[in-house]
Amino acid sequence: MKLHELTPKNKKVARKRRGQGNATGNGTYGGRGMNGQNARSGGGVRPGFEGGQTPLIKRMPKMRGFRSPNKVYNQIVKLGALEEAFKDGAKIDFAALVEAGFVTKKGMGVKILNDGTELKKKLNLSEVLVSATAKEAIEKAGGKVEVTVIEKAESKKKKA
Repeated sequence: MKLHELTPKNKKVARKRRGQGNATGNGTYGGRGMNGQNARSGGGVRPGFEGGQTPLIKRMPKMRGFRSPNKVYNQIVKLGALEEAFKDGAKIDFAALVEAGFVTKKGMGVKILNDGTELKKKLNLSEVLVSATAKEAIEKAGGKVEVTVIEKAESKKKKA
């Protein structure tokens, strides 16, 4: 093997040069078409231009808040209200909360929060979201929680 017999493993393909005369097949207009806006040097439209149609950036809401269609909003129910509404040892689930009138809006979840009241009744919760402090208060009173506990935003940041 000699030095002039060496060939590269991957052959470099040169970029296609435009406007090299009629013999190359790229002559006359150089692959740019027939003298329109895009045939000119510096031609073309600015980024975001949609041909005169109102651009997406102008169609998006800008002021006074924006509600994401994908966000899940929960109705809040306080522990004190649950203690007043339900009997000792009652099983509380989504259907029971709807029947008691705590859930009024369709398509929303329920979140149980601790409002600082000390529970005296044993409550058994299932199928609803419960905050960590509310879970502690329910278990301290002798009740059960059969759901996932909502973590505070601060603890989520520390994990990430």
